[in-house]
Amino acid sequence: MYTQAMDTMAREGGAKLEKVLSADEQHLQERFDARIDAGDFIEAKDWMPDNYRKTLLRQISQHAHSEIVGMLPEGNWIARAPTLKRKAILLAKVQDEGGHGLYLYAAAETLGQSRDQMVEALHSGKAKYSSIFNYPTLTWADIGTVGWLVDGAAIMNQVPICRCSYAPYARAMIRICREESFHQRQGFDSLLVMMKEGTDAQRAMVQDAVDRWWWPCLMMFGPPDDQSPNNAQGMRWGIKRVSNDTLRQKFIDATVDQAKLLGVTLPDPDLKWNEERQAHDFGTIDWSEFWRVVAGDGPNNRERLAMRVKAWDDGAWVREAALAHAAKQSTQKEAA
Repeated sequence: MYTQAMDTMAREGGAKLEKVLSADEQHLQERFDARIDAGDFIEAKDWMPDNYRKTLLRQISQHAHSEIVGMLPEGNWIARAPTLKRKAILLAKVQDEGGHGLYLYAAAETLGQSRDQMVEALHSGKAKYSSIFNYPTLTWADIGTVGWLVDGAAIMNQVPICRCSYAPYARAMIRICREESFHQRQGFDSLLVMMKEGTDAQRAMVQDAVDRWWWPCLMMFGPPDDQSPNNAQGMRWGIKRVSNDTLRQKFIDATVDQAKLLGVTLPDPDLKWNEERQAHDFGTIDWSEFWRVVAGDGPNNRERLAMRVKAWDDGAWVREAALAHAAKQSTQKEAA
């Protein structure tokens, strides 16, 4: 997914998990635990522990924010796409991401927080979005690389969420994953055309983009499992199904062969196949960079948030007009 919400809770004063329960609450808690153990889905009107609700709200809302903010680095290239075909594909992709944000905001609203509250938290800096969207898209090759690597990492994260214990989130993720698979394929296709049919300069452009995006993409899965104190609780609740390190390893193993097909070199001299583990060994990730970007000091943190706030303010008249029209329609319906 496009968020490290569960992994950043400890750093940001996340909700504590301890609470003294009454007898009735204890009974409800036991019944909830039994349903989780049985693999049941939890619906919006079902009883759930406060911390389960808070964790879900934090994760889903930040996932939604990431989809919306993620439109910005790509939308910047719509007018500069090299062909009409690529322009149409990018338009469709950005539109998909806006839809993903709406699905996820709707899922988060079932947990008791309004969309306006969530948007205000984003604009004020209280809520985070995925650190990956604080990196610049410098060339057209970045757009293909974002599709291939960033959306590829997102799919690896998101497919297990289709089995999330919270049913509204799981249902939203089914369509989102289908559309994300299109995003990943179009990114790979765009790079493949540049690498196989392009000029030396275009191939160098692709390699440069891969060099810059590889390590931030590995950070998308969140910190190592032994540095993620909320990871175990998320998996216990069925919000997460696969650990950070396992997902990161699966992504690396899948991407190595794709890189060979493209003809690009992944920027890790320590990357090599480990016959004993039947997986790739890889180099050390700079987690200080990850936490720096999460804290707001990435290459484009301020720019991205300022653009999002401006877009919201500029669209105020549209929201007001839509509300006025809805009110008028409601009044006419009541009078009829």
